[in-house]
Amino acid sequence: MTSEAAVLRLGHRPERDQRVTTHVGLTARALGATRFFLAADDLGVVRSISDVVDRWGGDFRAENDVKWRRCIADWKADGGVVVHLTMYGLNLPDVIDEVRSHDRVLAVVGAEKVPGEVYSLADYNVAVTNQPHSEIAGLAVFLDRLFEGRELSADFPRAKIRVIPSAHGKLAEGPTEER
Repeated sequence: MTSEAAVLRLGHRPERDQRVTTHVGLTARALGATRFFLAADDLGVVRSISDVVDRWGGDFRAENDVKWRRCIADWKADGGVVVHLTMYGLNLPDVIDEVRSHDRVLAVVGAEKVPGEVYSLADYNVAVTNQPHSEIAGLAVFLDRLFEGRELSADFPRAKIRVIPSAHGKLAEGPTEER
């Protein structure tokens, strides 16, 4: 059963992808990953994610300007597996049990054209449908299947702000000026 998941974002274009890449990182954090590696130099993305971690809690780390080949090699050297999320991969339901059997999973999420080398470096090329769609949606579905829904009730230690589930309206505890 997977105990650690991380996300590597490839192909980030700072002038165009800042909001989407930030959302990839926030989705990773909210849905159970513990680390986010950005294979580009964009401190703004890392600062935004770190600010959310500071206010909303958790043990999530975001790293900037990561060399993607080294990240993949180090992950594998530490006993982890690499899952490249691509519409050209094997269908998620057909491989998720096998992926889940590994302790450490690195999900690779692309933006622009992913280098062909990634397909061969990955232990699994996995598709959340074989149709074009958002990498954020693909990552969310993948992490939910990986953690079997347990991430939906996760506790985020050291949170300064906490949502109080409510059938109507918005309820939260913590500093209102930070929301």
